[in-house]
Amino acid sequence: MSAETVKGRVWKFGDNINTDLMLPGEFHMATEEEQARAVFSANRPGWIDEMQPGDFIIGGRNYGTGSSRPAARSLRNIGIACVIADSVNSLFFRNAVNFGLLALECPGVSELFAEEGQIAEVSPDDFTVRNLSTGKSLKAQPVPANLLALMRGGGIYPVLERQGLIAPKPKKTAQAPRGH
Repeated sequence: MSAETVKGRVWKFGDNINTDLMLPGEFHMATEEEQARAVFSANRPGWIDEMQPGDFIIGGRNYGTGSSRPAARSLRNIGIACVIADSVNSLFFRNAVNFGLLALECPGVSELFAEEGQIAEVSPDDFTVRNLSTGKSLKAQPVPANLLALMRGGGIYPVLERQGLIAPKPKKTAQAPRGH
């Protein structure tokens, strides 16, 4: 069975993009919805209003350096289909697995995509990364099948819920207003 290819418009970010830029510290304790609205507000104000669900992020070296804050969850929540970088920080990669965000290491990818707006295509079968705007391609580092299944399956908790290994997350309910 082959995995479906993923395509999206590219947004470029440089080297050493840290989790503080993805999810600014003042939003660390905010709701997931508030965190999503704050993505990259520190270094690219207004970007959240330009990006579209299904877009890709192309990063340079050491993408996702910094703290263990749930920046990968925020990127997934805004609809980023895939993060591909020359190299990915190991803590960010683990959070991408946990939160169901496809993140790949692909040396040379920041040069493969010279401009924002180009269209990327990734094949999770053979980890080929293509620039559909130029026709050029590279091979990303393979992700072990069990980790790829978590990324593609929405993250560790949704996968464990579907397998019946943990109870489903309770649905949010509206809280009654507090009165005296």
